[in-house]
Formats: sequence, structure tokens, C-alpha cells
Amino acid sequence: MKPKLKLNKNFVTLITAQAISSLGDWLSIVAIITLVGLKWEATPMQMSLIILSLAMPMAVFGPVSGAIADRLDRKKLMIISDVVRGILILLLTLASSVWMVYIILFATGIFSSVFVPAKNGKLKELVKDENIKGAMSLTSIIDSSTKVLGPLISGILVSSFGTYNVFYIDSATFFLSALLILLLPATAKEPLNNKQEGKQASSLRSDLQEGFTFIRQSSYLMYGLFLLGISLLILQLSDSQIIILLRELTNVSPDLFGYAVTSSGLGMLITGIVLSKKTDYNAYLYMCLGVLGIGAGFGGMAALTYLDLALSIVWVPALGLVVGIAAGLVFIPFQSAVQEKTPVHLTGRVFGVINSTTTTATIIGPLAGGTLATVIGIIPSFLITSSLLIFLFFISLIFRNKVEQEDEHVTESQPGTQGAASRQIN
Repeated sequence: MKPKLKLNKNFVTLITAQAISSLGDWLSIVAIITLVGLKWEATPMQMSLIILSLAMPMAVFGPVSGAIADRLDRKKLMIISDVVRGILILLLTLASSVWMVYIILFATGIFSSVFVPAKNGKLKELVKDENIKGAMSLTSIIDSSTKVLGPLISGILVSSFGTYNVFYIDSATFFLSALLILLLPATAKEPLNNKQEGKQASSLRSDLQEGFTFIRQSSYLMYGLFLLGISLLILQLSDSQIIILLRELTNVSPDLFGYAVTSSGLGMLITGIVLSKKTDYNAYLYMCLGVLGIGAGFGGMAALTYLDLALSIVWVPALGLVVGIAAGLVFIPFQSAVQEKTPVHLTGRVFGVINSTTTTATIIGPLAGGTLATVIGIIPSFLITSSLLIFLFFISLIFRNKVEQEDEHVTESQPGTQGAASRQIN
């Protein structure tokens, strides 16, 4: 962690709460997928619905939740979200059918849709503009680290104490996260003039429109969001079906899925560490390369599964590592750029729009992926995913110069945006 960020005690508290909550998330997600996918032998469509149950609330309520996060105290919203999610996770211990899991995950997703924009807005409050890229890389490192540790710890706990004990631990992490967030300062409010009072009294509809309008002003944000959304849509065609693909192998270990998730998290961790030290990178180019890497990783996984290659315990995690590194190149640069370009008073609305767009992709993707795998088979569906991502890479390179040049023009014609944001938090 950079010295300036180390000295920011509120930022350290925020990312500590994030780390604890994220670790619990991965504990329960892996346990649920293992329970439903392996023990209950779920169909491809049922696996898609697991992802859908968590994703749909973010897509449907994302923009509204973002606007709410800009209107209300973000600290209180995060605490409420953590406490309610902790209670909901406890209810998973009572689940006896896949439909009960769907309902509980859907309710959890509703409160997650509030937490995410509130957390991003709070980070913008606590960190100065010149440290945003480093802060975003550190939050990505935390997410990736918990993705690595979560499946490993979950596997040990499930095998030692049973699946449902993992849910108790996950619930406790949400409550602990809420206690840490209590230590954060409330949102500082400045005296409002008449113009600002009128704006604050505006309708929720106009708040939502303002988030869309801000994104449309930047060619980079518009095409970057398009690239991210389409990449996620194509990725989710196969990502939700990995455990189905692994069942095609002759000798598949029950722990192989956990290893794949762990290695992909390690890949994102590596990317986050590298980008936290190198903050002057070309974000758009990195996103393009990330799309290519994800496509290559999935294509290789499908090909080796078709060949039923031995030592899957080696090559599956290796390809997961490649996909994780590539995914980090797509997600981290874009989120850092959004934080840099967005004023603090708009972060909830902008991230609400972004989360809604990307989560819509994660809804359509698993459903289409489940259907595609059922109709043409799991291996062909992975090959289609790989081909589409590689094609998207070449299309993105064609538009690279146009997007970057137009974005530079917009930035030069709108000076002071970040300065205005800084004044609001000082």
C-alpha cells in the first residue's frame, strides 16, 4: 500500500471491512455451487439460475440504488445492507431445495445492489483524486485475494464441518463488516445555495438521467462500458457452465472447480498488484488485451477437455490463472478511469448505471449459456465463447484511436470537473 493511502485511516477501515465481507462471499458462493452443482447434480439451466438469482437485483435496481446512494448517507446504507445480508445468509442453512436458494440469493442481491454504489461513493469521499488509481487497484487486490483464499478455506471447512457451517461463518463476516463501517465518518454536507437546494429536491427520475448523461459525455466511458458489458455477456455464456464442462472429464476431482476459481482469483490478484505499482498505463489497450486473454483461456479449456487430457489438476488451474489475469485487465482499468472522471456527488448514479449494465450482461449470459449448452453441447458453447471474445478484441482495436482522441477532446473542453469534486470532500 502506498504511504499516502496507509496514512488514510478511514480508507484502511473501509478496505478492511471490504476484505472481511468479500472473504465471506466467496466462502458461501463456492459452497452453494458445490452443493447445487455436484451434490444435487443441477442441470445447466439450474446452474444458470443460481447466477441469475444474484445478478437480477443488481440489473433491475442498480440505477435506482445508485441514485439512493447519492441522496442518503452512504455509511448508513452500507451498514443496513451488511446486517440484512448477514441475516439472509443464515437462512441458507434452512434451504432444502434449489428454489429456496434462488429466493434467498435474490433477496441478498437486492441489498448488494445498494452496498456497491454506496461503497464506491464512500471511497471517492475518503480518497483524493491523485490516489484513486492506487486505491482502486488495492480494492481489486483485496477482491482477488479473497477469491483465492475463500475457495481454499471453504473447501477445508466443508470437508471438515459440512456445507452449512460455511453459511454461519459468512453471516458473521457481514456483521463484522458492519461494525467496522460504523467507525467511518458520515458524509460531510456543505451548506446549499438556492440552486443546489433545487437540484437536491429534483426527482429520482432526473437523478437517474443525470448518471446516463454524464457517461454519454465521454467516448471512453461509453465505449469502455460497451466493451465491458459485451465482454461480460460473452464470458457468462460459458463462465456459469464451467462446472458442467469439468464433468465431461473422465477423472474429475470434486475439488477441481474450487482450484479453478482460486487460480482465476490469483490471476486477478497478480494483475491488481502490477497495476497498483504502474498507474500510468493505457487503460483502453489493457482492456482490449484482457478480452483477448479471456477468449484464449476459454478456448484452451474447451479444446483440452475435448481431448480429455490427463493431469486436469494442472492445466485447468493454469488456464484459470490466464483468464483471471485477463479479466483483471478488463475490470480494473475501466473502474479506475470511472473513479477518476466522475465527481463525488455523481459516483452513486454513475456506478449504478454501470453496475446495472454489466449485471444485465451477467443475467442474459448465463441464461443464453445454459440454453446453448443444452442445445449444442458444452464444449461447442465454450468454443463459440472463445471465438466471439477474440473477434471483439480485433473490433476494439479498430476503434481504439477514435475513442482515445475523442475522450482527450472532451477532457480538455471540460476542465475542473475533478477539482469541483475535490472541493466537495475537503
